[in-house]
Amino acid sequence: MDNFERRRDRFDLFDGMDSPAVNLSFTLELPDFRPWCKANALPPFHVFLCAVHRAVMKIENFRWRIHQGEVFTIDRLIPSFTVINQHNDLNFAMFEWSDDLRTYVARSKAAGTAAANMVELNVQYRHLSPREAKHQVFVTCIPWLNLTSIQHPTAALDCPDIPSLAWGKFRDGAPGELVLPFSVQAHHGFVDGFHIHQLAQQIATELAEMMAAT
Repeated sequence: MDNFERRRDRFDLFDGMDSPAVNLSFTLELPDFRPWCKANALPPFHVFLCAVHRAVMKIENFRWRIHQGEVFTIDRLIPSFTVINQHNDLNFAMFEWSDDLRTYVARSKAAGTAAANMVELNVQYRHLSPREAKHQVFVTCIPWLNLTSIQHPTAALDCPDIPSLAWGKFRDGAPGELVLPFSVQAHHGFVDGFHIHQLAQQIATELAEMMAAT
């Protein structure tokens, strides 16, 4: 926590505001991993989700959370994301983390299918303790839109410590690249624009390393 203590004065500044959230939307540039996914029979969404989650865990500022007024660092992640069910209503998918890409993808797909087949809201997250719930990162994908901004709901306006990430439609970029609109909402006491830049770079790195590993 030494790195946090170094910026505690920044945390105190933003945490004292009515809403300490920073919300930044931008164009994320990535290596085009879709052909690699096709060759390896892997779904691009779930591979990208894995890259995002891995990247989050490698940027310390995105692992800081607040519980009972104290800041702590999460050491694991409970993956989750939103899906659309058969009635075009939102639902939540949650699953157990795995460091192995194919295991992660299999669990992610199964969780997404289960949530999509539910009529009622999946409230699996309510079984988590308040501290366990902090091991999440909220993720939503809006693949139909080239979104330019998004405002996420927060349970407590003055405590947006769990980052919220969103992205829109994939589209071709330069040869060998793809681009997509990407949005990050986080506690400004923890995360600055530079850390969002680091996250963007790390996501691209994670995808490149996945492709290089096969």
